[in-house]
Amino acid sequence: MSGTTEQPREFPRFEINAYLDYTGSEVLLYHRIQNISLGGVCIQSSGVEDVGTVVDLVINFPELDASVALKGEVVWVNREPPMDMGIRYVDLDTERKDTLRKYISLVRKNAQPATS
Repeated sequence: MSGTTEQPREFPRFEINAYLDYTGSEVLLYHRIQNISLGGVCIQSSGVEDVGTVVDLVINFPELDASVALKGEVVWVNREPPMDMGIRYVDLDTERKDTLRKYISLVRKNAQPATS
């Protein structure tokens, strides 16, 4: 067989209506999260970073009255409009992972799994 089969994702992603701030080569505030999972986020941004760039993220969860500050690594970039990038969480501790898990459980009830 000469085709490739798509591997299932380790963590399901969910489309949400939320925003985050990140610091990479620039400080960029209030960027739309396209989807989120326990493994990372996809965001739209006019200032995409290079693959491999480590960024600081602050994700705000108004429904939980909480925010999570964490590090991420850019794992893919789309430089064509609408520009976006995928960021994998790095060194996620138990407390932050629990907050993410709680938020994802909350949005899972209303959100559909992301398809891309």
